[in-house]
Amino acid sequence: MKISGFSVWVTVAAIGLLAVGFAFPWARVPVITFLSYGMAALGLTVLMRAGQVSFGHAMYAAIGGYAVAFVARSYPAVDAVVVLLAGVLASVVAGSLAAAFLSRYRGIFFGMLNLGISMVLFALVGKLYHWTGGTDGLRFERPTILGMALERGEFELTVLLLTLGLAIAVAWLVQRYFASAAGQMMSAIKTNETRLEYIGISARKSLSEGYVISSALVGLAGSLLALVQGLVTPESGYWIRSGEYVFIAILGGAGHAVGAFLGAGVFEVIKLVAAAYFTNAWQILLGTTLIAVIFFAPHGMMGWIQRRGTQRERKV
Repeated sequence: MKISGFSVWVTVAAIGLLAVGFAFPWARVPVITFLSYGMAALGLTVLMRAGQVSFGHAMYAAIGGYAVAFVARSYPAVDAVVVLLAGVLASVVAGSLAAAFLSRYRGIFFGMLNLGISMVLFALVGKLYHWTGGTDGLRFERPTILGMALERGEFELTVLLLTLGLAIAVAWLVQRYFASAAGQMMSAIKTNETRLEYIGISARKSLSEGYVISSALVGLAGSLLALVQGLVTPESGYWIRSGEYVFIAILGGAGHAVGAFLGAGVFEVIKLVAAAYFTNAWQILLGTTLIAVIFFAPHGMMGWIQRRGTQRERKV
């Protein structure tokens, strides 16, 4: 599929999401959740380009969310934009520290070390009640947005617009990153890391840079979710949430940045439909969907779409 085709479909999707947000107030938070999950899965996609999978990346969503809560509670007059920047900055700092030693490892060791760190963080957040609110989490008042104090409906709509704009921006930037020299180095780590080292390029440095980008994307997603909910809890960093991000990344595929949002959309639709009609069987639906994708679209939904587009072009 050509770039112009992607642009058309992205524009149509953005207009459709805005229309849903304006027409159905109840759908605003689910749409924000879907876009936030897409950004988090996009962070996992960055690592998947290097052949690495993190089973604990939700910890950066929790770090971003708690940073948002701490700043909003400590400085009630602060603007939402500043709060979001604080959340992303906290995730970047934490990701940089973790990347300093995690970039040494590959494969299952990389994935399990991330999981181990996330579980330690989850336990600490649950135990340090006086600072984190324990399992109840932290609530905070709705901040102003660009100096405007908004009611709940207006606030959710504004956050939806902000989230949609950020989702489009980060998808474009990540796709440019994939096409850049740095992005190609990440792909080379997956295909032939030894050859990368032979030509004088540090695979560890390349993976560290990708890891920090990944943590920033997941932290942004966690910050947005905390902002719209006015609440952050330890569950935002639990391993199950990390598994959901991995599920979405696999479902959408790592071939294009748009794939993460396709996977997130399908994930949210399945959860909403299952909650309405199959209350006790939503895990079965998710599992069946993942099995079907692995068998019939091993490169994810985006890979399947790109392959079909290439086949049509050859026929023409």
